[in-house]
Amino acid sequence: MKKIFSLLSLSLIFTASFGQTKQSEKADKLFDTYQYVDAIDAYLKLVENKEADAHVYKQLADSYYQVFNTEEAAKWYAKAIESTQDAETYYRYAQVLKSQGKYEAANKQMDVFSKMMPNDQRAKSHLENPNYIPQLADKSKLFHVEETNINDGEQSDFGAILSNDNILYFVSTRNTGKKEDNWTNSPYLDIYKSIRNADGSLSDPEAVNSLNTPYHDGPITLSADGKTMIFSRDGHSEGAYKKIKNKQVKVAQQGLYKATLINGKWENIQALPFNSKEYSVSHPSLSSDGKTLYFASNMPGGHGDTDIWKVSVNGNAFGEPENLGPRVNTAGKEGFPFISDNSILYFASSGKPGFGGFDIFKIDLNKNEDAINLGNGINTKRDDFAFSMNTLQKIGYFSSNRTGVDNIYAAIPICQFETIAIVKDAKTNALLANANVSISDKQNNIIATQVTQANGKTSFNVNCDSNYSIQVSKEGYDTLNMPVTGPIEDQVTVNVSLKPVNELITETEVKLKNIYFEFNKSNITQQGAFELDKLVKIMKDYPDMKILVKSHTDSKGNPEYNLKLSERRAQATVQYVISKGISKDRLTAKGLGSTEPKIDCKSNCTEEEDAQNRRSEFLIIKQ
Repeated sequence: MKKIFSLLSLSLIFTASFGQTKQSEKADKLFDTYQYVDAIDAYLKLVENKEADAHVYKQLADSYYQVFNTEEAAKWYAKAIESTQDAETYYRYAQVLKSQGKYEAANKQMDVFSKMMPNDQRAKSHLENPNYIPQLADKSKLFHVEETNINDGEQSDFGAILSNDNILYFVSTRNTGKKEDNWTNSPYLDIYKSIRNADGSLSDPEAVNSLNTPYHDGPITLSADGKTMIFSRDGHSEGAYKKIKNKQVKVAQQGLYKATLINGKWENIQALPFNSKEYSVSHPSLSSDGKTLYFASNMPGGHGDTDIWKVSVNGNAFGEPENLGPRVNTAGKEGFPFISDNSILYFASSGKPGFGGFDIFKIDLNKNEDAINLGNGINTKRDDFAFSMNTLQKIGYFSSNRTGVDNIYAAIPICQFETIAIVKDAKTNALLANANVSISDKQNNIIATQVTQANGKTSFNVNCDSNYSIQVSKEGYDTLNMPVTGPIEDQVTVNVSLKPVNELITETEVKLKNIYFEFNKSNITQQGAFELDKLVKIMKDYPDMKILVKSHTDSKGNPEYNLKLSERRAQATVQYVISKGISKDRLTAKGLGSTEPKIDCKSNCTEEEDAQNRRSEFLIIKQ
């Protein structure tokens, strides 16, 4: 304990030693008077002369933070936190990282801030939901995965199919009272069913005795109305096997059988005509219209060990099996096909590039595209297979031996849609290339930025479960914010018309949208930077123009404090414009607090009236 206390004391002494020095005194005075651009130059000279310490790095980072230069702010915050800093430094570092889209790194800094300031509301919000930012959807992650409550734990459970009336069928070796398969030394497969409840939980499984035999039965597929089942069955049950006399062995292949649901019982079991004693036919999947049956087989004419095939269905008549070809099949093993309502085929493959063992893939049979791996989460280094999807219930199921035994998992689709932005000139209607299009979440965090192509378009793939907005900017044009609204389908198109920026000039002022600040703060935000970039453009186009920046607050709070806050905000606004190359003698800052309200509502202001009074004005002194 004594040694620990001594180390802590040293740490406290070491931390406390960082502060204003004689070398940094000049730069600190510039910083304290909100002259951030000049302060940056002064701090950089200390860095160049190797006279910088943790205090200088922090002040330099804060200066860049105030004028929204996130790249430089992040660089110097990283240097500053090599030594212990105050909590607000970690918070600001997190904010600039977030502005750069570095959410994981930002969360680490927020973790530090939250430990130092556990009662701060920002810390509480972070700890409640540290990953609240709805990042652009990772196309490799298409589903949330949850373990189901029906797994045996020791025996194999797989091949789950959910009917439209919420009956989940699957196969299992859990009936340990049966004789064992000599090849696997485990019980033969039986078909089971479970009821899916409204909350997604599953009832205790029951064996479907009308389908089960002493040998392998399942997996299965169902017609859309749930009254027809096609299922796999071991040929031993039907006497369909070959005898190898010298070894006294009966070799049976898997075949496919059809059953009909009559008064709650599966009856009229019939073998399909393409079953064979020479090869296996298994893993059935029936299309929603009942006209095509997909299955796995090692029949002649394939590409590898087992392939995916299809056959046409017309009542009780079946066509000739057709191999799905190299878009699906490889020289390895393909199996467990499942065809969804929208012609998406899911299947397992050991021959396509994946995470290891069997991986699950999907392919749109209506498009000339390659199969897509369902990605990390669904697929692991072990075997992942037997994926099915019920689009009516919006849930899928798949099987995996990731824990060492085959278990059934639920796959909840991550809703995604594509947002397409088309950017045009508002006056000429010409498509605008090289416009910056940013997409933001409901907390106004910019989560990605792209540039429009020659056709004026760009697109984002985003999750459905959040509100988004897009912000479009281009040099010479007014920045525009627009919400992304539905109905949410596969695509949402947002048409954006940008006005030329010089139309913002009147005889007396430059009409910008309000420059918003964080509550009780004076640093420039992302939104403020977008607006002020318009002023920078105008002042470069009119080199003789001089501007008075007037900052106002609402009437809430102490008048003296409001005046000082508005002065800081006006100065921060001017400093940002100077940092973009505008001469300081062309800009004047004036904070007026609540002395010149736009709406003179005194202490009875509504929230809307307060918002209108909190404003910035950009008056033209000389044009």
